[in-house]
Amino acid sequence: MRLKMLSTAALLAMTAATFPAYAEQAAPAHSVGQPYAARNLADRIVLSAGADAAREMAVAFRTDTEQNIAQAQIAPAIDGPSLEARATTITGTSSPITTENGDAIYHQVRFTGLEPGSAYVYRVKGSAGWSEWFQFRTASDKAEPFRFLYLGDTQNNILSIASRVIREAFHSTASPSLVVHAGDLVAQREDMVHDDEWGEWTQAGAYNYAIVPQLPATGNHEYVDIIAPDGSESRKLGPHWPRTFALPDNGAQGVEETTYYVDYQDVRFIALDGTAGLDLGGLDAQTRWLDATLASSKAKWNIVTFHQPIFTCARPRDTEELKAAWKPVFEKRKVDLVLQGHDHCYSRLTAEAGKTASAKARADGKVQGPVYLVSVTGSKMYGLNDRSDKQPDRVAEDTQLFQVVDVEGDRLRLRTRTATGRLYDGFDLIRHADGGNRLVEVDGLIDLRRCSGDTGPDGLPCTARKKD
Repeated sequence: MRLKMLSTAALLAMTAATFPAYAEQAAPAHSVGQPYAARNLADRIVLSAGADAAREMAVAFRTDTEQNIAQAQIAPAIDGPSLEARATTITGTSSPITTENGDAIYHQVRFTGLEPGSAYVYRVKGSAGWSEWFQFRTASDKAEPFRFLYLGDTQNNILSIASRVIREAFHSTASPSLVVHAGDLVAQREDMVHDDEWGEWTQAGAYNYAIVPQLPATGNHEYVDIIAPDGSESRKLGPHWPRTFALPDNGAQGVEETTYYVDYQDVRFIALDGTAGLDLGGLDAQTRWLDATLASSKAKWNIVTFHQPIFTCARPRDTEELKAAWKPVFEKRKVDLVLQGHDHCYSRLTAEAGKTASAKARADGKVQGPVYLVSVTGSKMYGLNDRSDKQPDRVAEDTQLFQVVDVEGDRLRLRTRTATGRLYDGFDLIRHADGGNRLVEVDGLIDLRRCSGDTGPDGLPCTARKKD
């Protein structure tokens, strides 16, 4: 579904009809998060990359209902203050939402025809005036080094606890070019009303999300529970997702809102939707699209992100449906990294046969296949499963983490850091002349973090609960 421009009255009527539960809960007095009600200046400003990040970006933002037209201004960045002098006004699409915090309108504007490797400024319109100017830089159209962040689930206590990890990731990282999110950005069904959670998520990233393109994957908590006509329980994509992110329109048939790819310099990033694959009949279409998207990639590095992990670090069993469908494609098409969430623990797995077999293969100079990672940024923690001692190369529990990835020609460097910035895991993938990768682990890691009985790695009660 791509959002089209309608009148405010028609938009609000459409929202009430499409999402009746939201219309019923519209009284602001029932929300604990009245600071998250829409106001007369734009908020929740989130930048996304176009399919060709060298020439296209897009922005999504929210306003009160008085601003019923999506408007943004964009200009080439200059070193002086006269930013408006060369600005162009662009209109986009708008879509209303009625939530526990009242009525609001989300807007999306696409910036096309941009120059590669160039700095731009933009601002967005609320009913009381323009936002501040935000600055971003397009990708180069050549293979140049860049850095990106990878974040696992934020989900619970987003502002109170997860935000410090997000902010540490930005603060300690010099100029990340984009951010990959592996799903469950919010809890949506658990401890807060939905709109407050999305307000917390955008507040946690603040202006960083408006100047650095965000590449999110959907988790199961981006969906809301519904009752199907036959009385059975089902899921439906929550109304915030397609409004919060102005993503590329190049995904799998039937799963267009939550699957897409972005080419950023010499990397093709591919986002899949595990929930649609597992619960909503979207697996075959995604598998075909994944294979075709990888086959057409001209990038040196191919990185895939989705929520439910192929190899789990917390649950007793792997995600067999996704493993059977996607793992053969990853291997055939030589995917380099698979970035996942969902398990609320950390795992780096380089061989299904286990870390002993993986270490021997590296010592023998064997080519490294896809590297599977699971990570967690937020406060909710799961205990490690029985395979965690033998299968993954490196694990952690009861630990908040972020990942910094550097792409440098024939070398891809990944470093996993704790919430305080300490180096917890790291490796380099090095592309050799035969076209294969070799993995080199780094030294200087802190001690393994896992619970010992009821005691966590910080000497406090372990918060990681076992997942059945």
